[in-house]
Amino acid sequence: MTGGFSRQIVIGRLKAKPLLAGQLLCGLAAAALVVRQANGAGGDGAGEVLRAILFSNLLASAGIVAALLGFAAFFRAWRRRDAFIWHDGARLHRGASDSWPLPLIRDVVISKGEFGVSSLRLVVDDDSEVTRELVKLYLLADSPEAVRGGVMFAVAGLRGFPAGSAMN
Repeated sequence: MTGGFSRQIVIGRLKAKPLLAGQLLCGLAAAALVVRQANGAGGDGAGEVLRAILFSNLLASAGIVAALLGFAAFFRAWRRRDAFIWHDGARLHRGASDSWPLPLIRDVVISKGEFGVSSLRLVVDDDSEVTRELVKLYLLADSPEAVRGGVMFAVAGLRGFPAGSAMN
């Protein structure tokens, strides 16, 4: 037991409305695909309806699975929206799944993805040429500069001297 003490320092939060809209759209898409799949087997019993949903059109069944996975991802992000980007003094965490050691973080940059959506990305010194996506900007409740400053302050504090205190 830790006695209820947590060293979780929140750096970035997410907006609730885009996450709820994502859940709603994924839920509606899954429901529409289920209704479309089950449309022909209405009076044949529950077993036949289930078989029609799962096996009649495999592309629609894959769409149902994708919509349900999207719903689950938006729901997990919605539950963690108040503490989505945080650190514990040793690692920077994004949500509940991804984390990076603070000493390996070199910078935080804003870049556009393949679809033109801007996001905050981490430059990590681990001998790879790719950056790691931290969060999409349209989901971020705080300003990107504040989140970048918080991450870089945590990294500088780990190295021995907080860079933010030298500025003023």
